[in-house]
Amino acid sequence: MARIQTPNRVRGTQDIFGEQQRRFAHVLDTFDRVRKLYCFQRVEIPMFEDTQVFARSIGETTDVVSKEMYTFPDRGGDSLTLRPEFTAGIARAFLTEGWQQYAPLKVATSGAVFRYERPQKGRYRQFHQIDAEILGAPEPAADVELLTLADQLLHELGIADGVTLQLNTLGDAETRDAWRAALVAHFEAHRGELSEDSLARLDKNPLRILDSKDPRDRPIADAAPGIDDFLTAEARAFFDAVTAGLDAAGVKWTRNDRLVRGLDYYRHTAFEFVTDRLGAQGTVLAGGRYDGLVESLGGTATAGVGWAAGVERLAMLLAEPATEGSVVAVVAEDASFDLTAIDYVARLRRAGLAAEAFISGSPKKRFDRAMKTKPAATISLNLRDGAPLTGFRNLFLSGEQEAAVRAALASVDLG
Repeated sequence: MARIQTPNRVRGTQDIFGEQQRRFAHVLDTFDRVRKLYCFQRVEIPMFEDTQVFARSIGETTDVVSKEMYTFPDRGGDSLTLRPEFTAGIARAFLTEGWQQYAPLKVATSGAVFRYERPQKGRYRQFHQIDAEILGAPEPAADVELLTLADQLLHELGIADGVTLQLNTLGDAETRDAWRAALVAHFEAHRGELSEDSLARLDKNPLRILDSKDPRDRPIADAAPGIDDFLTAEARAFFDAVTAGLDAAGVKWTRNDRLVRGLDYYRHTAFEFVTDRLGAQGTVLAGGRYDGLVESLGGTATAGVGWAAGVERLAMLLAEPATEGSVVAVVAEDASFDLTAIDYVARLRRAGLAAEAFISGSPKKRFDRAMKTKPAATISLNLRDGAPLTGFRNLFLSGEQEAAVRAALASVDLG
């Protein structure tokens, strides 16, 4: 009989286990703890949306929409898309679920997102993000709070060293229109020298030429007019308030006046936390203010600011997390105590303690197997001179945990 071939893991996906999973979980646990300090509510949104949610919010001319989205028709003929990011879905929910009544609304979420692009270090086709958003808050203080949240998260993960917050302003609508016109004029004068990608962007999204990594574009982009020459007094005051707030909160930042966002609804603050420890994929957290996004989905003008970070990239920067160290190993060194070990483990778990029973394999080797798991405490069950004997050894349980173990021991009749 021919051997059945095992299907391979789909390219661009990953199976997360062991040390990798511990890193992954540590990022999520830390994010959940820190977002609570800032009073951000947890929100869950669908993994797929009507395609128009992303086409209208991310922009039909962007690479994400034109090349990277997983879009498919369902059986009813509707066009659906697996979420490539969280912000658009949260903005849609803000409108359709009536969340405007809670504005200013501070929410956070995490989960899988999907983009069809070339897999490489720290980049997958199914990957995971953490996300924080504030909707309905036009004040610079909202930008400061989000950036302070991000900065504290990186510090509590222990990866802030070597990560730099790069900050820029995109100004208000008047600023952006004037700057865009000056950029178009500048790039038009060098049309014959631009790369093919930048020529396409010149007609659709000229600000993105400033992001180009193509060597042909860099001298032209570097010589392009900067936004500071076009800032209105209001836009300059907004940016000054953001930087003053960051200074007051003790958040270090550096100005990058070439940091842009291509879509027209982005306003004022744009930012990235970057590192040189991940090679070309140096951005670990990024975001900005998107005061026109809700409007693009059919709502009234609503201020918004947010950020997202890749869980995988953050996990790659972590030191190896310690394995769980609070497990009580219950070892039946005599097979006649197997059921007693099961009883102990059940009582310990109901008391809120992690516990594992070792009741399979050779009785003589069970204790050795238990010790290889590096438990916090051991309970051994055996016979001595024909009488049942319980041995308890606390390796590094807390006093409260030890009390719970001893209470469980006292409640079991060995017979």
